Amino acid sequence: MNSLIPAWVDGVLTPVDKLYAHETGLKHKAVSVFVVKGLEILLQRRALGKYHTPGLWANTCCTHPMWGEQPSSCAVRRMEQELGITGLYPEFRHHLEYRADVGNDMVEHEAVDIFLTHVHHPLALDVNPDEVMDTRWVNYHDLLAEVARYPGRFTPWLKIYLQNYADVIFGPDLIIASKT
Repeated sequence: MNSLIPAWVDGVLTPVDKLYAHETGLKHKAVSVFVVKGLEILLQRRALGKYHTPGLWANTCCTHPMWGEQPSSCAVRRMEQELGITGLYPEFRHHLEYRADVGNDMVEHEAVDIFLTHVHHPLALDVNPDEVMDTRWVNYHDLLAEVARYPGRFTPWLKIYLQNYADVIFGPDLIIASKT
């Protein structure tokens, strides 16, 4: 499915085909969401039909806003579309930019709005198999150890988030608690 996402062409934010943005490495807008329960983070394993990074573990959900869509609305929409999660309204945590090779001669050059939401009860998930092949809750400390030991199992952006931005995404409580 072709979709138009906000990307910068010659310095101007323009609606661009999503696949074209990845094939050419254009900087484009993105949204990433983390759902956290205590010290655990909900991860998703990307469906094998995805045109880049299939089968790799990523944060709870990640996507591109549609042209004209607000990042916060996009976060809520995609949690429902990918995982069947409703009734959560994640809070904005950070804006960052990264560039990473994602295989198949494609590049993610994203200007990302990161959102986080805490839950205190188990979530009922209704996973969209076109988007997600598996999910799991993983302790923050265990996730860091697994990424260090098996980096090839994880998307480039998740590794970048954990290595360079964990303090601003998760805040000091999760990070300090995970070290005790």
